[in-house]
Amino acid sequence: MTQNQIKYSLIKTSRQLWRVLPILLGTILLVSLVNVLVPKEFFLRLFSGSSILDPILGALIGSILAGNPITSYILGGEFLKQGISLIAVTSFIVAWVTVGIIQLPAESMLLGKKFAVIRNVVSFVLSIIIAVVLYLIMFV
Repeated sequence: MTQNQIKYSLIKTSRQLWRVLPILLGTILLVSLVNVLVPKEFFLRLFSGSSILDPILGALIGSILAGNPITSYILGGEFLKQGISLIAVTSFIVAWVTVGIIQLPAESMLLGKKFAVIRNVVSFVLSIIIAVVLYLIMFV
């Protein structure tokens, strides 16, 4: 690569980042706000202990709230301490990190609507499958 190509790439990248920065900041702030407003006790009432319904609910909640992996481990540990099943916590954590309903508009704009929707649907389904497989490995 020549110096001109590198310079052009840096300029183009910085312009794209500058254009996307408000969307990224808005998404981060919205996710943080939702995470603070929903109390942890809410989840204990939501999960019934069903090995069929809990992973679906966990994936749904994780998909809607979305967050970073470090936070998911902390929440997962707290949920396990409160008595929520491992299968529900697993699907929640996987969906929390891989699916992002709140982030979908920004992801659609950056990567294309079709790609964003397919990626989120596949990640949602896989979060349930991963939770069930983990449950089977651990307890069967």
